[in-house]
Amino acid sequence: MWLLNAAIFFVLFAFALNNQDSVTLKLFFGHSWEAPLVLVLLLVLLIGVFLGVIVMLPLWLRARRHRQRGHTTLFGSETTLMPQDPVDRRHGL
Repeated sequence: MWLLNAAIFFVLFAFALNNQDSVTLKLFFGHSWEAPLVLVLLLVLLIGVFLGVIVMLPLWLRARRHRQRGHTTLFGSETTLMPQDPVDRRHGL
């Protein structure tokens, strides 16, 4: 497992070294921000993760509340989150 982690680290490190060029972001009202490309990409990734968590948070809390109350389904008595009958796997999908 540590070998896979090391490989991922070195790939990301090489990506960061290859993308040190400076980029200029032109913001609103004539403002601009100049930063290395890898820093801009990291910032955009973090903003995307943050927004994804914020959007999913109500659903996670609702599902947690239903589990704590002992409900087995989230949308009704006949609907479950998982299919009842097994999925046909003959086609590999």
